[in-house]
Amino acid sequence: TYGYRKAGAVGVKKGQLLDVEITDMAFGGRGLTRVNGLAVFVDQAAPLDQARIRIIRKRKNYAEALLVELLRPSPYRVHAPCPYSGTCGGCKWQFLAYEKQLEYKRRHVAEALDHIGQMGDIPVHETIASPNVFHYRNKMEFTFSERRWLMPGELGKPAVDVDFALGLHVPGTFYKVLDTRACLLQPDPGNTLLGQVREFARSSKEPVYGLKSHTGFWRFLMLRHSVADDRWMVNIVTASDKRHHLQPLVDSLTADRPDIAAVVNNITSRRAGIAQGEYEIHLGGEPFLTDRIGNFEFEISANSFFQTNTSGAERLYETVKGYAGLTGGERVLDLYSGTGTIAICLSPAASEVTGIEIVESSVADAVKNCRRNRIDNCRFLLGDILDVMPRVSDGPDVLIIDPPRSGMHKKVVQQVLDMGAPRVVYVSCNPATLARDLGLMKERYSVREVQPVDMFPHTYHIEAVARLEKK
Repeated sequence: TYGYRKAGAVGVKKGQLLDVEITDMAFGGRGLTRVNGLAVFVDQAAPLDQARIRIIRKRKNYAEALLVELLRPSPYRVHAPCPYSGTCGGCKWQFLAYEKQLEYKRRHVAEALDHIGQMGDIPVHETIASPNVFHYRNKMEFTFSERRWLMPGELGKPAVDVDFALGLHVPGTFYKVLDTRACLLQPDPGNTLLGQVREFARSSKEPVYGLKSHTGFWRFLMLRHSVADDRWMVNIVTASDKRHHLQPLVDSLTADRPDIAAVVNNITSRRAGIAQGEYEIHLGGEPFLTDRIGNFEFEISANSFFQTNTSGAERLYETVKGYAGLTGGERVLDLYSGTGTIAICLSPAASEVTGIEIVESSVADAVKNCRRNRIDNCRFLLGDILDVMPRVSDGPDVLIIDPPRSGMHKKVVQQVLDMGAPRVVYVSCNPATLARDLGLMKERYSVREVQPVDMFPHTYHIEAVARLEKK
């Protein structure tokens, strides 16, 4: 029922089948080819794939396509060990050799600086690899669903059990949930825990929360792992407080698993699909985990922020420290300071570090982490940067900026320019907003170099650290 044309034919239409060669990897993780000059993005395709594709969406300046058949696979392709690869949204690049992942991540940073920031002459170094490419995540969130999304090989088969799922989402959806039996991004003991919670919830009398009906009990399972201690936190997110229903599971976990450090229950009646409770109940063990980055120990509660790749975070912070160029006498200002991890890691080499953070619980965690590490030259100011930054009377020698994916507000950029710190270190998890913000600063600051750091193997996400000097 679909038209079929060779790629050289005129026009591109929805439903059309085309034989193409994938020529590049676009930001966002999709393969790129061009048909009569029109960019066509192909999911799960690698550069140098000879592929048959089907156009599924046509826009004025681009089209999107599905990979129908590999006619000749790219030499950059590798076997994806996860059975959910290509269906799950957890990691989309398992089929791509890791060294090519690092290469494309570097290119995406450089291209963003060139095309968005109009700064094509900045040195962008080779990407620093993650120490581990599997089992690296210290935090995983799994969703309960009353309907299981089928894998491609299950379609059309009779008597398929579909009335329960605990797992990860199909990309771009909130209601399509796979029943994930094991995820290769977390350490193996986490998959055993995932199975134990699955069996308990499935055999319980409480229903799974409906992602469309918004009724039911079981909502999310969050697992956190301490790399330093090799211990786990189990956080069960439910729609109501029925701790007596959870107690048998808690008793089983804490009796059978000495590696369980904490079991908590977050409770939320909100409809939003966020694995964070309106309040929390401590059910067993300690109420928190501890982990280490370098020489520093951090207390991690169920909902506190902590870099999800612990060993990768060490390499990231080593880069930040190197770019800061601290000699022991500098005043450092840390914007978007979170739970204080960067501030604490820089504190031994600085005279004083001041952090600004808008989330109250993060500031409380930062203060506790300073106390835990016996650090007395850090202080943290609570509030919006726009309001708090003018109250910092002494200009810093070094400014650290680690914003969310959306980057800095334009007014914050202006405040940064007005403050005029001699050195700036910008840490970004989004090349596009990094390039935009550096472009706004380039009249007053020279961007000396950028170092990509891979914290998320098998995804297209990339951290990057930029070193700026005032002109």
